[in-house]
Amino acid sequence: MLSRKTRLERAKYILARLEKLYPNPPIPLDHSDAYTLLVAVLLSAQCTDKRVNLVTPALFKLGKNPKQMAQQDVADVLEIVRPCGLGPQKAKAIVGLSKILMEQYNGKVPDDLEKLETLPGVGHKTAQVVMAQAFGVPSFPVDTHIHRLAKRWKLTKGKSVLETERDLKDLFPENKWNKLHLQIIYYGREHCTARGCDGKTCEICSHFA
Repeated sequence: MLSRKTRLERAKYILARLEKLYPNPPIPLDHSDAYTLLVAVLLSAQCTDKRVNLVTPALFKLGKNPKQMAQQDVADVLEIVRPCGLGPQKAKAIVGLSKILMEQYNGKVPDDLEKLETLPGVGHKTAQVVMAQAFGVPSFPVDTHIHRLAKRWKLTKGKSVLETERDLKDLFPENKWNKLHLQIIYYGREHCTARGCDGKTCEICSHFA
């Protein structure tokens, strides 16, 4: 692994380039509040954001808040979310977490990482996305794009997403985390795809080649 000094120099260059390419990266999942964001992020596991955005209008028409969703049959939710993959698990989780939010949190999504992680279907990455994008708490959710690029750019050994998260938090300023995680995602989708860049092709990779 490269020295921390070298990785910091790389991080500085990457941050500067991404700021120019994506000065105001939008949140890719359509939502109106913390609850709809939570559900959308849950649905995005092993599914594209584009497909999630096609599914959620019908889902939120069925239930746009925990109170409404908690009253739905899992089968009805499954009928809508099936195109997102892992339909049975996701439908059960959506209804289940909605019931918990009503019973334990007065129908509100908690702005607490540990509490979020106890909800059905909500893992560490999902909880971090909600903390960052719904509540503005500095977080660095690591998805497959970020994990892949961080390893490709030699910012981390990339043995696990948690290791990648730790290494990136060490290299980048905390006040940049929430925005930067979106910037890296967009760059990975548009310029440094898994098959479209061999680690030497895109602008950032070629700079380090």
